[in-house]
Amino acid sequence: MTSETRNLVLAIVLSAIVLVGWQFLAERYLMPPPPPAPVGRPEAVGAPTSGPLVPETAAPVTPAGAPKTLAEALAASPRVPIRTPRLSGSVNLVGARIDDLVLLDHRESLKPDAPPVRLFAPSPGASAYFAGFGWAGPGAPPPDARWTTPDAVLAPGRPLTLRWTSPEGATFEIRLEVDENFLFTATQRVVNGAQGALALRPYGYVNRTGTGPERSAFNLHVGPIAVIDGTLKEGDIGYDRLRDDGPQTFRTTGGWLGITDKYWLAALIPDQTRPMDLRFAHAPDGDRFQVDFIAPVASVAPGASAETRAYLFAGAKEVRLINAVRDQLKAPLFDRALAWGWFWFIAQPIFWLLSVFHDLVGNWGLAIVGLTLVVRLLLFPIANKQYASMAKLKVFAPKMKEIQERYKDDRVRQQQEMMELYKREKINPLAGCLPILLQIPIFYALYKTLLIAIEIRHQPLGLWIRDLSAPDPLTPLNLFGLIPWEPPALIAVGVLPILLGLTMWAQFRLNPAPMDDIQKMVFGWMPWILMVMMAPFAAGLQLYWIVNNLISIGQQWVLNRKYATPAPAPAAGK
Repeated sequence: MTSETRNLVLAIVLSAIVLVGWQFLAERYLMPPPPPAPVGRPEAVGAPTSGPLVPETAAPVTPAGAPKTLAEALAASPRVPIRTPRLSGSVNLVGARIDDLVLLDHRESLKPDAPPVRLFAPSPGASAYFAGFGWAGPGAPPPDARWTTPDAVLAPGRPLTLRWTSPEGATFEIRLEVDENFLFTATQRVVNGAQGALALRPYGYVNRTGTGPERSAFNLHVGPIAVIDGTLKEGDIGYDRLRDDGPQTFRTTGGWLGITDKYWLAALIPDQTRPMDLRFAHAPDGDRFQVDFIAPVASVAPGASAETRAYLFAGAKEVRLINAVRDQLKAPLFDRALAWGWFWFIAQPIFWLLSVFHDLVGNWGLAIVGLTLVVRLLLFPIANKQYASMAKLKVFAPKMKEIQERYKDDRVRQQQEMMELYKREKINPLAGCLPILLQIPIFYALYKTLLIAIEIRHQPLGLWIRDLSAPDPLTPLNLFGLIPWEPPALIAVGVLPILLGLTMWAQFRLNPAPMDDIQKMVFGWMPWILMVMMAPFAAGLQLYWIVNNLISIGQQWVLNRKYATPAPAPAAGK
């Protein structure tokens, strides 16, 4: 095997392993199973206390009991409805919890009758998930306090003011506001009508029962997340870590915390100018998780008042919206709530460019085609040199074959003659590797964009491709849907993966012919191996690769015509 072919094959194989093989194996064979039910411990996730953040305090949740239906749980307490263009739900007046929230713009599936995505649900229940705000300290409202309000609805421009008065005469208020999207503002105010001073610590929390339907992977974090002292924290406060190691506590000035899924986020953004204590905890009873922040102790004298403000983002992780919240609230790294991954500095510009094309053409599939053209245009000078060198390799293949035959017993001399030929004819045997290596981070960044960008979720290309973020559903294994059988994802090779394999095969056919049987085997099997390995990936990623292959085929065809005549082998004895 010549050095130039060996390098090219190595680059292709490494690309396949990095971009496809590991992902395929990790998600399908190496993904850890759902954790077993934890052994009970004498702890409970609780409201932050006025002292150290410990989990033994009273929990701001209804104790786990007999399972209730969602309708029964919603009917069990007085509520005020939430009505916005994008949200529907209610605020629970017992505990002042936001525990009923539905995202009206997003459906659970592509089925016509699919319900909208539910983010928050009340406790008790296997899917309980909610957020709230309160105070810790003597005289503060208990977690199950029954709040009152003069307001009939929480809507944009129509705030909801919750009130609770202590037996000593202190009045506590939580004024909730919601914008047109998913951002809630909580202004906490206390007026001390009691005889003595109050020592209070305002707090906010997000509480979830179970871990939801998704699992973390090497390329996607699901679970508790935070930015603490300017550093993004994920795995060290993840579900498994909290189960195994107990509560994690931090102190920071600035930052945020919450619980994330692939597409959805519930995040608390406290005052960015004050020091906060953050806690991440797990309670085995009911497998509950809680993230919370608590402010320093504030003393409120008799007749005085105090006010604090914090924010809750509860909704879809839309890129432009997440960026707007980051800028509006000066929340550091809030854009990293989206799992952009290692190449975030490439993935974010790629999404921006995709958005520009989508705004122009109105179709995310066509936007991916536009992105492919831009990438190939930027890489054109390098790729042109690559294809020129490969075309020359094809032209001078007879000479290289003759050198191999002449010096087959003298490997050193053979390499010297080859290098002399490369130098004389200006052939770069390594040119084929660089464009492939340069496209690895771009390809991976696009893969992450299609994986996490909710803007592309359930978005069609056209014809049979109804979701660019999902695999191609049309496969010949069930006669393209005529047979009522859904093949396993492992073998369900769709139309786009087949086109990917065919275009890669055609591309390899234009390359210099392999010189031995091993090379022929590698190049012969590679397109079909990648066709099968790419089948479970997003249709948008397959579309990118197909268009990229077509451009490569056209470029290689033009250069092959430019260098059309093979160079004759040297005469015998020369």
